[in-house]
Amino acid sequence: MWIDSHCHLDAPEFDADRAEVLHRARAAGVATLVLPAVECANFESVRLLAHACDGVYALGIHPLYVARAGAADLDRLGAALQAARGDPRLVAVGEIGLDHFVPGLDRRLQEEFYLAQLRLARSAGLPVIVHVRRSADALLAGLRRIEVPGGLAHAFNGSPQQAAAFVALGLRLGFGGALTFERALRIRALARELPGEALVLETDAPDIPPQWLYRTAAERAAGATSRNEPAELPRIGACLAALRCWSLEETAARTAANVHAALPRLAALRAAPR
Repeated sequence: MWIDSHCHLDAPEFDADRAEVLHRARAAGVATLVLPAVECANFESVRLLAHACDGVYALGIHPLYVARAGAADLDRLGAALQAARGDPRLVAVGEIGLDHFVPGLDRRLQEEFYLAQLRLARSAGLPVIVHVRRSADALLAGLRRIEVPGGLAHAFNGSPQQAAAFVALGLRLGFGGALTFERALRIRALARELPGEALVLETDAPDIPPQWLYRTAAERAAGATSRNEPAELPRIGACLAALRCWSLEETAARTAANVHAALPRLAALRAAPR
């Protein structure tokens, strides 16, 4: 069975048909969704949704949302992590990190929130789910400075050297829709050449649609949509299987085992008697 290691099922894009989206995921063989929060306002919604869909969740403040957050939000995150310390479905602190791609963002503020959330993760004994967008070296510097028990580097698109550094720090690397584009040469090379133990699969639904859902700017202007959803994960997995010369069954098993290794609470939850 497949694990979608990064999915925003709580996003408003799914408000009209969330139950149907989840049904399609189950029908496609996607057994578990990892649902990261992006700000304090959706902490409770991701928690409730994870319990409702037999998934797991992470709590954190995304770098794109720190501009509308404040010190009190870090206090709220700390309190939420403390309140949920006994919840086996809380598996990580995330989505946190740094975004050096979107123009106009305050890098200093991002760094403050990132380091503060690493400290919270360390205090809680939880892995992290990190947003990596042209920010790998700065993220690695923070992880070396404030040690946490591993985690996931979401939508990884760095160099082989950066990949090796994340893996050495106990993180697995997320690959999703971008992997399916033939022109994504660097991502496909990484997926093909990295150790198999480093790889996990994700959709980032509703974002990062795979090649078969991609729409041009003109198509989008004409009303076409390209919403990604977790049911696409096995087809993304088939692209990874082709690159690695693995069977689909091996790809599902390997990547699921890697998620379990990165998120020990998920492994314990699935190992517990039902």
